[in-house]
Amino acid sequence: MTLPSAADDLIMGLTHVVDLPGLTAAAGAPLAAEDIAALVGEAARFTREQMAPGWQDADRHGAHYANGTVTTPPHYKALMKAWIESGWQGVAAPESIGGQGLPHAVWIAVTELASAADMAFFLGPVLTAGAIDLLLGHGTQDQQDRFLPKLVTGEWNGTMCLTEPQAGSDLAALRTRAEPLGDGRYALHGQKIYITWGEHDTTENILHLVLARLPGAAEGSRGISLFAAPKVLPDGTRNGLRCGGIERKMGIHASPTCIMLFEGAEAELVGEPGRGLNAMFAMMNAARLAVGVQGVAAGARALELAEKYAADRTQSGRPIARHADVARMLAEMRATTLAARLLALEAAAALDRHHLLGDEAGQTRLALLTPVVKAWCTDRGVENASLGIQVHGGMGFVEDTGAAQVLRDVRITPIYEGTNGIQAIDLLVRKVAKDGGAAIRGLLAEVAAADPRLAAAAARLGTATTLMLEAQARDPDAAQGLATAYLDACGWVLGGWMLVRAAAAAPDRAALAGFYLARLLPRAEARCLEIEHGALVPIPSVL
Repeated sequence: MTLPSAADDLIMGLTHVVDLPGLTAAAGAPLAAEDIAALVGEAARFTREQMAPGWQDADRHGAHYANGTVTTPPHYKALMKAWIESGWQGVAAPESIGGQGLPHAVWIAVTELASAADMAFFLGPVLTAGAIDLLLGHGTQDQQDRFLPKLVTGEWNGTMCLTEPQAGSDLAALRTRAEPLGDGRYALHGQKIYITWGEHDTTENILHLVLARLPGAAEGSRGISLFAAPKVLPDGTRNGLRCGGIERKMGIHASPTCIMLFEGAEAELVGEPGRGLNAMFAMMNAARLAVGVQGVAAGARALELAEKYAADRTQSGRPIARHADVARMLAEMRATTLAARLLALEAAAALDRHHLLGDEAGQTRLALLTPVVKAWCTDRGVENASLGIQVHGGMGFVEDTGAAQVLRDVRITPIYEGTNGIQAIDLLVRKVAKDGGAAIRGLLAEVAAADPRLAAAAARLGTATTLMLEAQARDPDAAQGLATAYLDACGWVLGGWMLVRAAAAAPDRAALAGFYLARLLPRAEARCLEIEHGALVPIPSVL
């Protein structure tokens, strides 16, 4: 039996589960199912042929820093050139700035395929896409005219400069300052850390989007403004910024994670003074959705490696794929990867509904799903990478098979762009509690109506929602200590919903959906029980 590929599942999800053809038709810009299949098929071909072959070599070579210069794996320059020429960077950017004007859901499909092929390389284009979104929403017309054409082609890449040594998740503590120079120019002074693709040798310029404080700015997050600082100034001279070193990391070795020093770097204000965090959230939310897709991609890559190994490896006279426990692991990997993939597409389709139709319900759905996609999908990616090693046995623990690299690479995804614990608190405090649980209850009603096998789980999660809201009102710290359990329960229930919808659209996925509902959905009930009992038991203090 030939199992569906990631591209097959993406095409099925886009055309039948989230009904992208129907959505685009309603917006007056129809995208036929055949066109979607052709786009995804071409993206799969490009990533398979151009990106995937050098994945392990890139990891072994890594990125290197010396005397302020960062070099990437030798084949990355040619790969970046191929990426730029492919036109994929601008797939969802408006045609008016050189993009293809396609739905964001198509970009999400490209993101999964490219991240599975070489996550370290694709981190650069992912952040560039976020920079495009930020400037479209908050840049002046002049800034858009100057910056967007090069970002849309990929000839420039964009970075997100938030974190400082003393200011991680608490951005209110950042110290980088911006001194006015006149004529709308500012000089940036400060240090940023963990800047992905902050310095490298593959594009002609880098546009740094930097959070900093103006003189006399208010304390805390209200005093933060956003600035754009290119590596190379319009006259061709080097700006006053440099890389002070790169991090030695557990994984994504080929992706340069930089310490960036801003030493009077010339910059310009983006958006309003003191509203930098609001503008940066356009980039951060795009990145959070993309990181969730990286978790999906890691699960897909781990699954591909594990299925091939299990089919070829014979023990006791038969392939290990036919051994019951190995079959269980492979089924879990396939089921959760498909559920996560479709959940990410559902979030992207909600974004498209908002953009294409002006549907406020789409924006509400996107806000609700984004932390779940970021956290639940990356947790599943880590688990599936670990299961992939287990399927390989001893061969998974050595580097030759690639299974270990998947786990090393994906382990960052529950951490960056806001840890998964922060995502869980965001879901509870900013999304669920904001409207008294109305949006999540509406979603759970859809889940319960989709299949009788989901009704009990949806009802149990509804009860847990009530308990979480009561706990948040009574004791926020206690509630937030249970937030991860709550988000996890949401993920397992919504994952089941997505697989039920997939089975309705494609009957060959019915067996996988049945496996998920019988074997994996009970994990949601366990998380709900944790909430019910945990609300009564305080977390022991360690200080």
